[in-house]
Parts: sequence; C-alpha cells; structure tokens
Amino acid sequence: MSKITTVKAHPIAVPLKHKQWTAHEATTDVSLVLVEVRTDDGIAGYGQISSKPLKEICRWVAHFAEVVRGMDALASTAVWEKLFALTSPRPGVGGLPRDARPQIMAAIGGIDMALWDIQGKAAGMPVFRLLGAENKPVFTYATGGYYIEGAKPTACADELAGFVANGFKAVKLKTGAGTISDEAARVRATRAAIGEDILLMLDMNAAYDLPACIEFAHAVQPYDVFWLEEPLHWYLQPADFVRLAHATPIPLAHGEREITRFTTRDFIASGAIRYVQFDATRYAGFTEALRVAHLADQHGVMITPHHAPELHCHLVAAFPRLGFAVESHGSPDRDPLWHGMYQDRAQVKDSYVHMNDKPGFGIEIDWKFVEQHAV
Repeated sequence: MSKITTVKAHPIAVPLKHKQWTAHEATTDVSLVLVEVRTDDGIAGYGQISSKPLKEICRWVAHFAEVVRGMDALASTAVWEKLFALTSPRPGVGGLPRDARPQIMAAIGGIDMALWDIQGKAAGMPVFRLLGAENKPVFTYATGGYYIEGAKPTACADELAGFVANGFKAVKLKTGAGTISDEAARVRATRAAIGEDILLMLDMNAAYDLPACIEFAHAVQPYDVFWLEEPLHWYLQPADFVRLAHATPIPLAHGEREITRFTTRDFIASGAIRYVQFDATRYAGFTEALRVAHLADQHGVMITPHHAPELHCHLVAAFPRLGFAVESHGSPDRDPLWHGMYQDRAQVKDSYVHMNDKPGFGIEIDWKFVEQHAV
C-alpha cells in the first residue's frame, strides 16, 4: 500500500497585461493553487485548484493534510468520501463551516486530482488509460473576447479571428456586460470575422434573468450560435433553464459553478442543458467529475469540462460517445500561467489536445516558474 505522507499547497499568480472583465467580475491576474501529494514510496502527484481566495483554500488543504496522512494514496474514492463526510454534521462532532463550503470543496478537489496523478504513476499508465480510453486527440475550443477598458467594441472579433488563424475550429466569446443590442453587435462582428464554418459559443457568466435571456437569445440566434453558456443568474434553478431551453433553439451549457454531482444531476436530469461543464479543478476533483460524466453519458448530455485542458482531456477521452471538448485559452496573454508552469504537458494544436503517454496526467511542473510566481 502506498501511504500519503505529505500534502502541500503552492499558491501562484501571474499578472495579466490588461485588466479584463466578464459580465460578472474583473480580473487582474491568473491564479491557482498547485497541490502536491507525496507518498511513503516516493511518488509525487500534482493537482490543481482554479478557485479563490488562495489563502483560505491553502488553509483548508493544510487542514485536510492532517486528515489524510497515512491513508492509502491509491484509494482516491475512500479519501474523497472521508473528506466530503466532514462537510456534514456528525453526532458529537458537527461539520465544517457552511460559509466555507466552496473553498472546502476546492481543497478536496485539489487533493483528489493529485491522487489520480499518483494512481497513474503507480500503475505506470496515463490517467486516460486507467479509464480505458485510447490516446486520441480531444477537441478543444479557445476562449476570448473579454472586456478591456479602452478597447474598441469589436476588438473581440479581431482576437477570435486570430485564434482561428492559429488553427482553432471553435471559439468562445464573453458576452452579457452590455446592452442586448450592443452584445448582438459584438456577436455579429465576431461571426463575420471568424467565418461561417467555425463554431461560436457564447459565455454570459450568469448575466441575465429569464425574460432578458430569452430576448438575448433571439437577438443572437441569426449568427449561428453553438451554445449559450451560464446564461442565467446564479440563483436560478433547473426549472428556469427548462423554460429557457423551450424558448430558444440554441443549446444551453452549464455546470462550472456547481460544486458537487448532486446539484449538477438536477440540471442534467431536467433535460435543459445539452452540454455539462463540471470543472474538476474548481470544485470536488476528478473523482466527482467522473461521476458527473457517467451521469451525463446516461442522459445523452455532452461532456465538455470547463478549463484545464491538460487535465480534463483524460476525462473527455474516456467517453467516446459523448465526450465533446475541453476549453483552452487561445493565447499566452489570456492564460500566461498555463503557458508557463509546465515543462511538459498535453499539447494544443489545430483545435485538438494531443495527450502524451507519460504516467498520471502526463505533466511535468516547471518549479522555477512556480517559485517565481509564488504568492
């Protein structure tokens, strides 16, 4: 048995060249927590947490390090269930604080990702092979079109056309921050710039209530939109998504902000969404993402995880029927951390992620870069 000996969090952040906005919030840097788990037989696994605040998440990783020390590093489900059980009250013990639940689930996810990396390394196999998948390229799209102060309204069109020129066959545009007419103009300009044969997704970052979103959907429908992502305000539920799905022929995508399979299940089972975007690096980890993917596969919902293509490609590869795509950022300016923190990883070329055959997730960390950008 390979026992867990240490768990360590490495928070890192890289500043962006320009402050950028979605419809929801502003960002000045790209950050994550790299989680390192080591075993008594010398194996090191690495997970990733793409959530905030970094300091609080690191505190929970340190707390859970004491809980999992000595556990079987190859028993990722047992570790996950033990940590998840702490989030609910137990007789005479109580549960972890409710107000910290997103950060707790993020910490669980980072540790879980590292354990999957360890499982692959212990077996001498890539994670996708542990899941019975072939080493085939996984489709990916490039996200851009963030709002930048002082930029012309159609700068998004130029940027996404640049992604297409670099080989991407699908692009995603940030939308929802302006008036519906202004947003329709941005979508129209982007479609004209990228051409008719490129898939165009729209990410609204939960910008709309139901009536406004229906109006938005009708306004952009002429521009051959592939999906509407996170279309509705955070508090709206599957029933609201069902009403939206009935009001527009544009498919809906959702799931990156869900923190467990239980709420994601309700969106999948409702029939409202056609693409599920559960993010193993944001909350709950690979074990939970795999459960979500199995549920999606059973319901005919396409699997397209949010973010971290070098990790999520293993999940998508394991579902050849409904594994659709992973998300990439189209240039180093959009995600300098992803482009800098690895010495080796899966490569993105011509709108596909090409996995390697190295054990685990097939990544090698550039520790000089991590140290340089440590928070």
